[in-house]
Amino acid sequence: MRFSLLDRITELEAGRSVTAVKTLSLAEEYLADHFPGFPVMPGVLMLESLVQAGAWLMRFTVDFQYSTVLLKEARAVRFNSFVTPGRMLTVSVSVHRWEGNECVLKGTGTVEGTSAVSARLTLQQFNLADSDPALAAADRQRSDVMRALFEQLYTAPPKG
Repeated sequence: MRFSLLDRITELEAGRSVTAVKTLSLAEEYLADHFPGFPVMPGVLMLESLVQAGAWLMRFTVDFQYSTVLLKEARAVRFNSFVTPGRMLTVSVSVHRWEGNECVLKGTGTVEGTSAVSARLTLQQFNLADSDPALAAADRQRSDVMRALFEQLYTAPPKG
């Protein structure tokens, strides 16, 4: 199962930054177990929302040239408050350094202006065909799927 932990991308500047939102619904299945009587978004999913925002920034910046973006490293991860049902987590991720296929990002997640999570992430982008040329078609298909999903998450502001 793939979790899409962002509802909408609200701001996007290629090669620089992205801001996105996730409204936590009581209908999220994992809340039944995390925790009974006190449902909160698991910390690992707050971190994953930062990763997903960073991955969208990378994909958009290089026009979906790579089929895969993975978390390579998470450092200085801090969980500062809870995200509870009915609340909106706003994640902001900015590029700290981008060298080749690796990007170091700084990310924060806030709820009503209060810090919920922060981290320094290293994401790596690549194509499966880099290690097996027979997978080039799979790369194209995955990139097409990601582009279609991105178009659901982000509407570019009108020019002019």
